[in-house]
Amino acid sequence: MAPAATAPPPAPPVPHPARGRAGPAPGGGARRSVRHLGPNWYATVMGTAILATAGAEVAPGAPLLWRVLWSLSLVVLVVLVAARARHWRRHPDQARAHLDDPAVAPFYGCLAMALLAVGGGAATLGPDVLGTPGGVRLGLVLWVLGTLVGLVVAVGMPYRLVAAARRSGRRPTPVWLLTVVAPVVSAATGPLFVPHLPTPARQPLLFGCLVLLGAGVLGTLVLLPSVCAALVATGGPPLALTPTLFLVLGPLGQSTTALDRIAEASGSPGWGAFTVVYGVPVLGFAVCWLVAATALVVRARRRGMRFTMAWWSFTFPVGTCVTGAAALADRTGSAGYRVLAVLLYAGLAAAWAVAAVRTAREVALGRLPAAPR
Repeated sequence: MAPAATAPPPAPPVPHPARGRAGPAPGGGARRSVRHLGPNWYATVMGTAILATAGAEVAPGAPLLWRVLWSLSLVVLVVLVAARARHWRRHPDQARAHLDDPAVAPFYGCLAMALLAVGGGAATLGPDVLGTPGGVRLGLVLWVLGTLVGLVVAVGMPYRLVAAARRSGRRPTPVWLLTVVAPVVSAATGPLFVPHLPTPARQPLLFGCLVLLGAGVLGTLVLLPSVCAALVATGGPPLALTPTLFLVLGPLGQSTTALDRIAEASGSPGWGAFTVVYGVPVLGFAVCWLVAATALVVRARRRGMRFTMAWWSFTFPVGTCVTGAAALADRTGSAGYRVLAVLLYAGLAAAWAVAAVRTAREVALGRLPAAPR
């Protein structure tokens, strides 16, 4: 009698980077762990880079610390790009599953913002590490790459998300904002290169930054009402996704920073005045959202919210508000905005330290990167 056919083993589950804490990967090998390395890991680069650049604005008296942190962000970026390339080469099925999953696909915006955050730091902190020509060239290359990736994500990803949500019945979440924020980050970092460019190239770059700023802000205005409506309808996000509420702060603080840097690079008093007119109410809304989101995070923590990679949402968005508040402090001469920038930076530093330590611990224990339980 012929032996019964053995059923094939079940395929490993598709990871959802923002969901529950991962368990250890079977087999424990590096190849196995790379399979579950999602694009959300680029948030570690974003958080580290803005910790350095925002710190240089708030406390310029510690240049060595900011150079070390920026160098760390550059190293992590290189490591992650290599690891993600290996992921696509060895696990194309998983990579395609990421693109088709509305819980994972928006994190491709993190790749663009990681390139831009490190590139912006190369313009301000890179010259002290690599020399002025080396820092500026590296920054320009990263800015161009990040801008191109950000535009592709901003144009193509919302369509994929809407189509996938219609099929699955899922509602928009704050994670969706990651698809449209990258052009705003491009607008905020592009003006840093204006002094290093030939005169004929300066005005086109500034106009390009204005176009990118408008695209990102308008994209945010389109998505944000749907995200808020979904939050009201569902009573808030699941516990593991609660930290992603902080993502709303990103376009608010970064757009204020972008306007300030465009005004500074252009030397136009009119743009400087518009930065204040725009930034004061927008940053006021950001502070209100920050208070509400913090309260929801505290509630979620009391209800059992555990560490996930979503905790990196506490870093980069808050950092954009630090640079926005510092910009308004310089424009208005207000000590209140200077104090706000310092307080926000203290929160950013604490959040980064917690997220970095917990991530390193989970990696050391073999629980990250891995498929969720």
